[in-house]
Amino acid sequence: MSLLSALDREHTVAPAGYNRWLVPPAALCIHLCIGEVYAFSVFNLPLTKLIGVTQHTPQDWSLADVGWIFSVAILSLGIAAAFGGAWLDRVGPRKAMALSAVCFGGGFLIAAFGVSIHSLLIVFLGYGVIGGIGQGIAYISPVRTLITWFPDRPGMATGLAIMGFGGGAMIAAPLSVLLMHHFATPTSLGVAPSLAVLGLIYTTFMALGAVIVRVPPPNWAPAGYDGHVAKPMITDGAVTVTQAMSTPQFYFIWLVLFLNVTAGIGVISQASPMIQEMFTGKVSALTAAGFVGFLSLFNMGGRFFWAAVSDKIGRKPTYFVFFFLGIALYVLVPHTAVLGSVALTALCFGVILSMYGGGFSTVPAYLRDIFGVKHVGAIHGRLLTAWSAAGVLGPVLIDYIRQYQIGHGVAKADAYTITLYIMAGLLLLGALSNAMIRPVAEHHFEPAGDLVEQGEF
Repeated sequence: MSLLSALDREHTVAPAGYNRWLVPPAALCIHLCIGEVYAFSVFNLPLTKLIGVTQHTPQDWSLADVGWIFSVAILSLGIAAAFGGAWLDRVGPRKAMALSAVCFGGGFLIAAFGVSIHSLLIVFLGYGVIGGIGQGIAYISPVRTLITWFPDRPGMATGLAIMGFGGGAMIAAPLSVLLMHHFATPTSLGVAPSLAVLGLIYTTFMALGAVIVRVPPPNWAPAGYDGHVAKPMITDGAVTVTQAMSTPQFYFIWLVLFLNVTAGIGVISQASPMIQEMFTGKVSALTAAGFVGFLSLFNMGGRFFWAAVSDKIGRKPTYFVFFFLGIALYVLVPHTAVLGSVALTALCFGVILSMYGGGFSTVPAYLRDIFGVKHVGAIHGRLLTAWSAAGVLGPVLIDYIRQYQIGHGVAKADAYTITLYIMAGLLLLGALSNAMIRPVAEHHFEPAGDLVEQGEF
């Protein structure tokens, strides 16, 4: 068997008696790596001082310009997921994971080159476009695989698949800071070699995930599971991706994800500089990196916790919790900052980020409930265009409203208040969208004879 043929779907089918709990580690290998994107903000301030080193100079990039690196990566992620979902369903997860490892790791190396020659365009191309494509393919690769392994607990399964994405920053933030300190010299902040090393590390671990992933054999089902569904918001039929996109349910779920993500992603994109500016003199760069890791812990834990909760109370009620509790916390945060409480502010953001992460891990199960499992990979890929749109809007709201406020004399510590209130308003719109979601009409289902058995990939 050649190396390339080992990537084919038929060579990933698990043998009889395979323990399905051996599959989640493959998903974690992938998602812990691509979750680095949530820690990219630790590079933002150093990227604005590449020439000045100790301070920003007119030749350096602005913080608003650097903020677009994250947005381009998320935009590319969503587009790659949208167009890669159907391809993934055909070729299986191993080939997709291998391709994502090459793109994501290679994107870091190209970005490192762009930093070394001070070309923001090359950084956009490397980390943003090529790396973002790798993230998009990697993000969706394990999701359907785990849903087919855990049809009895789809929320928990998607939580396992996506949990690592939220936790990636917990490792990447301090690691990135340590690497920059290691490579720093009197004339360099060490950004370029740090990106290169990270690229090599992530390529290695993502390749490991591709090696160990397995799919269930045809007609497989866990012991005691008969595939029958009796809940009103869960279908046992199947809707194709084309039919799904002709239903209002798809667009209401799109809005639910878009609004939930927009409200949280701006915070993530500027978490490090934001906490430093909200508490000037009280929070150092190293402490801010710890804050990013702290948010990552909540983001990661929320992906598993809230997805598992949704198996008990349903997806729709879970999203109502996200929206209404999120509104309360976004309104509260400016007051905790005025009080000077770093700990309380961090805790509020932590809970917000747990629900942000929970929204990602719960939405594939929501799609599975509404449209069935057969085409959930492709439908989930299309839905992630909501993430792309939010990845642009959220950081733009944070960056440019901050810049406008400071330009009009507002202190840096208070420059985020208006944005946080806007985020609360977006969550209210999300709650209204969630209220509109209903079961899909039966005429959208595929004929029963076209349905594929649960275990078949």
